[in-house]
Amino acid sequence: MTRTSTAGAGTTNTADSGAAPARRELLHGLPWLVWRRHRTILRLALLVTVVGCAAFAYQRSGLMDFLHTRGTTPDTDGRLVNDFQNAYGQLFRTGSQLLEFLPVAVGVFLGAPLIAGEQEHGTLKLVSTQSVSRGRWVAATLALPLTVAVLCTALLSAAFTWLWTPAHRLALGGDWLTGGAFDSTGPVPVAWTLFLTACGIALGMLLKRVVRAMAATAAFALVTSLAWSELLIGRLGTLRSVSYPYGGDGPDLPPAAVRIDDWVSTADGKLYGYGTCVHGDAESCRAKLGIVNRVTQYFDYGQMAGMQWLGAGILLALAAVVLTFVVWRAHRRPL
Repeated sequence: MTRTSTAGAGTTNTADSGAAPARRELLHGLPWLVWRRHRTILRLALLVTVVGCAAFAYQRSGLMDFLHTRGTTPDTDGRLVNDFQNAYGQLFRTGSQLLEFLPVAVGVFLGAPLIAGEQEHGTLKLVSTQSVSRGRWVAATLALPLTVAVLCTALLSAAFTWLWTPAHRLALGGDWLTGGAFDSTGPVPVAWTLFLTACGIALGMLLKRVVRAMAATAAFALVTSLAWSELLIGRLGTLRSVSYPYGGDGPDLPPAAVRIDDWVSTADGKLYGYGTCVHGDAESCRAKLGIVNRVTQYFDYGQMAGMQWLGAGILLALAAVVLTFVVWRAHRRPL
């Protein structure tokens, strides 16, 4: 016969709790209850992290052998790029998609139900009758899931960055800005995870229903990701320019540079759209406007880290604001 015992604000099965004495030594009281309520998604996050990091580490040895043999500079006939895509293209696409999808999944499946589930099932009323203060409950409810989410994302991002960096000129089309590498390496995935999870928690607290909160968090993640890619990401760094004669050969951009836009310009640097004076009497038109050069604007690969940290800083600041709101409302307003 299995006996049950009640501790604090939750009920646990003695047979199940005895199966994990090591975890009980690490987690006590409220943290243990938080782990029990969300153990499925937390365990899944840890499993994905272990498998993903192991896969990235395993693939890196073969990747380094390929790069040592074939080099990292794309050739003019495209043979190296084609061979690389056949061998490792799917690996990098899958890794990038995982790191881009993970923050959304954590926000939807962990953040949104975190407090909304307690509200919907009425367990908050039970908590309020115990000797646990609301501040301790909020701290325990937020700290453990956020710590696991940030730790898992940071480990996966570090492992994928370690894999991607030596092959950055070949992987994901060599486009580190819009090809996926910007959002799936370095600090950006971690910042996105914390931001979307915080927003999911806040939406769950306000909507008080799990399914509604999950749907709202998914929609919010879609809108913010579009705003990020279309409006913000290109403003995180200063565009660099190279000018060359109008009728000359194309520009010799630095290795791994991302070409953003092309213009035509006068001798004193006044820019016109690239399609200016291309129809009709084009030469007379260019002479009238004084157009003598073409201009290419680009981001250099050396700007990537600074742009990532700036973008991550913005997301982390927003996450801090949202979490501050969650804590304030939990203390001041009825849940």
